[in-house]
Amino acid sequence: MAIPMRFATPIKCYTSPKIFNSTNDHHYALDASYIQRAAELSDKSACFTAPHPNFGCVIATTTTSGKVFGEGYLYAEGAKPAEVHAVEAAGEYCRGATAYVNMEPGDCHGDYTAVSALIKAGISRVVIGMRHPLQHLRGKAIHTLRNEGLQVDVLGEDIRSGSIEDALKACRVVNAPLLYRSASRVPFSVLKYAMTLDGKIAASSGHASWISSKKSRSRVFELRGRSDAVIVGGNTVRKDNPRLTPRHGGGHLPMRIVMSQTLDLPEVANLWDVREVPTIVATQRGARRSFQKFLASKGVEVVEFDNLNPKDVVNYLFDRGYLSILWECGGTLSASAISSGVIHKVHAFVAPKIIGGKNAPSPVGELGMVEMTQALELNDVSYEQIERDMLISGYLQPIPDMRPVIPSVDETSAIDPSLSPYDSPIIFFYKTWDSYGSFSNFSHHPIRLPDENGDYVTWSSVEHYYQAHKFVGSSNPDARSYVEAIHSAKSPEEAAIMGRKIQREHPDMVRGDWESVKTEVMYKALKCKFSIYPHLNSMLLSTAGCVLVEASPHDLFWGGGRDGEGLNYLGRLLMKLRSEFLGDDDTYYAEVSAGYRES
Repeated sequence: MAIPMRFATPIKCYTSPKIFNSTNDHHYALDASYIQRAAELSDKSACFTAPHPNFGCVIATTTTSGKVFGEGYLYAEGAKPAEVHAVEAAGEYCRGATAYVNMEPGDCHGDYTAVSALIKAGISRVVIGMRHPLQHLRGKAIHTLRNEGLQVDVLGEDIRSGSIEDALKACRVVNAPLLYRSASRVPFSVLKYAMTLDGKIAASSGHASWISSKKSRSRVFELRGRSDAVIVGGNTVRKDNPRLTPRHGGGHLPMRIVMSQTLDLPEVANLWDVREVPTIVATQRGARRSFQKFLASKGVEVVEFDNLNPKDVVNYLFDRGYLSILWECGGTLSASAISSGVIHKVHAFVAPKIIGGKNAPSPVGELGMVEMTQALELNDVSYEQIERDMLISGYLQPIPDMRPVIPSVDETSAIDPSLSPYDSPIIFFYKTWDSYGSFSNFSHHPIRLPDENGDYVTWSSVEHYYQAHKFVGSSNPDARSYVEAIHSAKSPEEAAIMGRKIQREHPDMVRGDWESVKTEVMYKALKCKFSIYPHLNSMLLSTAGCVLVEASPHDLFWGGGRDGEGLNYLGRLLMKLRSEFLGDDDTYYAEVSAGYRES
């Protein structure tokens, strides 16, 4: 686990700007247009996969006419990198061409697939929209590419021109959740509401269906699909009984979260149906124990807080690895969230209707302001007409510009060589973009193992292999089709969703010995992964003496749980594998496991 570091003076990463003439201006305008295209591509998986760092890549010439040879984008966490897709599409035209990426490559720490693809393909120049905002990845790919002799230009550092500002903005907007997470250590929080022209979100009776148009409501479904979680308050559950599903036909279903201090909630509610979409209820510690048990019996996860407030909730969701949160709450909770400083962006759908009513609710409750000069102003405001409605969007907190203030690991070492970001005796990993994200079973490291007939099969990730083998050898002949479907899944996320859903809805398809062999299946896949990738093997061995903990707060079998109550079997298997590679006996594994449990 990295040691947090503070620096009295920000470290500037800028280099000397290049000198421009009219020819260069045209050249860099072309660069900017390709970077904007890369940013657009990177957003194509929105609504279909869980939010993740967005990467897009365009391979083209930079001649006067300009010609695109290949394009690609990262579909999901742990999927094939954007650069690999683009290289495969461009083929032999890569040699001598320029690659444009909206963000410095680095979906998974310790994985160099994207960089290697560009180098091996013969790319001569790489233009990067912005450096990677995560400290453990920042500058790594740039350094490697330059060491291999490629020309690397970063917008705003190596290239400065008026024509690049829109491209820079596009790069920041498409990865705003990652930038906020890195700079503020909280998920990107968006407040959304629909109101009438006179500022009401419902009539005095509470009736609110519908303020906005059907097309505006479809846009809300899209916002949900772009989020890890959707938050509402108890009053919304009582009055509206929402489902909070995207209803967009895509694959991603965000977590539904209800914040309620007293748990004064109905026993019958759409949110308690968790067959397709999970629900969390966040509440005050000790609130209505009997109702907590009722929710648990329905499969709803209850999380208690010593003092329930928006700030602590978003901190918890940050620890859960979430990048983006959508707040669809009433005025009281909206005001609390704004006052807590957790809201970054606002989407206000304004309908050309007047409802009136002295007691009709407004979108934001009491903020304690008494003068108009205290009003909060939105930045970078945009206006979009959607049928008869007007969507007004803007930022309460500007998107962080990470260029001058976040030092890379190399820069940190130059300041104080004694500091290491990886010297904690307990190493946590969860998402692939974490410092030790390559340890995740979701990381993009294809493995090749023999099937039941002895024929070797390539699996896109450890998770693909694990989920499919729930049904390998099943007595049900139809199980084979499920194995093939999981094998073809476009990402580890979709393989996991598919495998869990089939297991839940068709338990007869699961092999009879699954519970007794599932750790063996996972270990076999992990051993293959860490045997065939030397850099992963080195990374694992470098953790000798450290306890490895898979930091999932909700998976109590493979993960460590929120408060260390999980069994951490993924961490245990990696420590066992490390001991096997080091030639140690089982004593070391037992000691570190015991050490983790004590911690």
